[in-house]
Amino acid sequence: MKSISRKRQLEETVLLGGIKVVSFCHFLQGPAADQYLADMGADVIKVEPLTGAYERHWSGAGVYIEGVSGFYLCANRNKRSIGIDLKSPEGKEVARRLIAGADVVLENFRPGVFSRLGFDQAELDRLNPTLIFASASGFGSSGPMVDKPGQDILVQARSGLISVTGTPEVGPTPVGAAVVDQHGGALLAMGILGAIVRKLREGKGTRVEGSLLNAGIDLQGEPLLNWFAGGTKREVLNREKNLATWFHEAPYGVYPARDGHVVVSLCKVPDLAEAVESDDIRALLSKDRYEDRDEFARALALATAKFSVEELEQRFDSHNVWWAPIRYYDELLTDPQLVHSEVFRKVEVKGRTIHLVNHPNRYDGKVPDLRVLALEIGEHTREILSEHGYSSSEVEHLLSANAVVASRDEASERGAA
Repeated sequence: MKSISRKRQLEETVLLGGIKVVSFCHFLQGPAADQYLADMGADVIKVEPLTGAYERHWSGAGVYIEGVSGFYLCANRNKRSIGIDLKSPEGKEVARRLIAGADVVLENFRPGVFSRLGFDQAELDRLNPTLIFASASGFGSSGPMVDKPGQDILVQARSGLISVTGTPEVGPTPVGAAVVDQHGGALLAMGILGAIVRKLREGKGTRVEGSLLNAGIDLQGEPLLNWFAGGTKREVLNREKNLATWFHEAPYGVYPARDGHVVVSLCKVPDLAEAVESDDIRALLSKDRYEDRDEFARALALATAKFSVEELEQRFDSHNVWWAPIRYYDELLTDPQLVHSEVFRKVEVKGRTIHLVNHPNRYDGKVPDLRVLALEIGEHTREILSEHGYSSSEVEHLLSANAVVASRDEASERGAA
């Protein structure tokens, strides 16, 4: 996707138009954070090494779309790319100029790496006294875990999430997506937005720090409070396999149908018993739905297994039972609500059409536009350098010195122009 009329596009954005973000991020937590900002209209410049950000070179299930990593595509929309060698003197100077003109600098190197590259807090203050400086890490900038690698499944383990998702019988069970990374990105974006408000109101910069470990804990606010306040022991994790959590009362969980599975949530037990015509559930009406949750779950599983998902839909809806069918990924693109809500966006990547997940919010009833998608490393290097005062000859010198890199696409576009 070509970068056309950038100034006009930003002026048309009603949220973060005019906010400049320089991102030194890779993997998922950091890129997810600045992608939220980019979707809301911020001009996000993604600084990559000359060989490209890590997520360009790895993809889950080995999925590449015409050579472009699926991992990269999921978290880098609406950003421009510049390739810089941060270890070269000339590359550092380019980075300094970008930082000096930014509202926000975001990085997610391991703690201490950005400082060792020459960008400690003192240097950032010298370059830009009102800068918002945001960092994402695994475990924060200090403490006994500061030097440990931080990654989603590691934090799922350390935060307790895996232990409570599973049961002692089946063993600890991880969530089937990088939920901590994504939540960590959203929390960091939220912190940056608060800092932007402060900067606009008071003219002050802010140091914003997010960590995966804190994000993993934040995901579990309700069960953690109940666990500690209730003096809970691990034995409570023992539960019927259909029950979704250790702290909800029955029937909250997953139940079989003849041709699939459904989730049953909140409902009145008499209504549930009538919906599935179960004498076993009727016999449990006087029992405590938490203390006797296993018995409830077994009775409901036997009852639902007799019906198809379509039959359960009719029965549950007519008896005000909160429920949902369990969908698989291959069913999502045709889901009527998802289609109506424009959850997915068709995007052409080098001649091949794929589906990206859209920004999750709507603003004035609209999904934020996809303004730019940097498929190549340094796709906007020349454009960005020109905006920051570099002449054409200076740009060519930086390229020949390997202080920066520009993509073939940008070079061919310039040649054609």
